[in-house]
Amino acid sequence: LISAPPGADGDPVLVHHERDVLAIESLRWVGYLSTTGVYGDSLGAQVDENAPLSPTSTRSRQRVEAEAAWLRLARDRGLPAHVFRLAGIYGPGRSAIDQARNGQARRIDKPGHLFSRIHVDDIANVLRASMARPNPGRVYNVCDDAPAAAADVTLYACELLGIAPPDPVPFEEARLQMSPMALSFWRDNRRVSNRRIHDELGVALKYPDYRAGLRAVLLDGG
Repeated sequence: LISAPPGADGDPVLVHHERDVLAIESLRWVGYLSTTGVYGDSLGAQVDENAPLSPTSTRSRQRVEAEAAWLRLARDRGLPAHVFRLAGIYGPGRSAIDQARNGQARRIDKPGHLFSRIHVDDIANVLRASMARPNPGRVYNVCDDAPAAAADVTLYACELLGIAPPDPVPFEEARLQMSPMALSFWRDNRRVSNRRIHDELGVALKYPDYRAGLRAVLLDGG
């Protein structure tokens, strides 16, 4: 399982260890964890694994290059490599629950802008399902069933905690205080289809939307 972020010279595992990887005769499955950021901005339209890749940030462009390198080895060298494009990851210790509890939550209002998410437990479920049904060279979007506005997620987290939600802030005002990294996440607007993990891998998500996921985070003490 490869999750290291790529650098300017490519995926660090392949840059330094491609021969070593190819020399492992017992490999039955390899997974590269990428990002749905490779799709860039679809202006809110749905994207699936066949959509054009139009990354808008340097790190997403590097992910596209890293994906291509792993898929090239699957195609040309028979490496049992698979690519998983992950949406925004959350779970215990890393969620809107934690932000609300710590007083760091913000309700940024950008009408029509949606984010896709995935609970960390469901990432593990998808990877296990792929290991049970290897299909080298295949790409999978890994996200839940319900893209949602960030403000809605924050509001629900506050409701679960029984605290007053922060007042909504228009995006054009909030962006003035955002880091370049934070702004890059708001640059793209897309809805990501996860049909392939359901149809091909038979995955039934444990947390199909942020409501189920945040309730579980709260129960877990997150």
